[in-house]
Amino acid sequence: MPRFHPGRVLTGLLLVALLAGCGQKGPLYLPKPQPQPPSSEQPSTVKP
Repeated sequence: MPRFHPGRVLTGLLLVALLAGCGQKGPLYLPKPQPQPPSSEQPSTVKP
């Protein structure tokens, strides 16, 4: 009967976690926000 080695199990789980990663496909940084052009539309006020 094989002996249980907690160190080997922990090492194996750590290796699997490192190889799997988080699955993120895109860049790992926040993109710079694009400048918004000033809106020429002004909200219309409705008077009864």
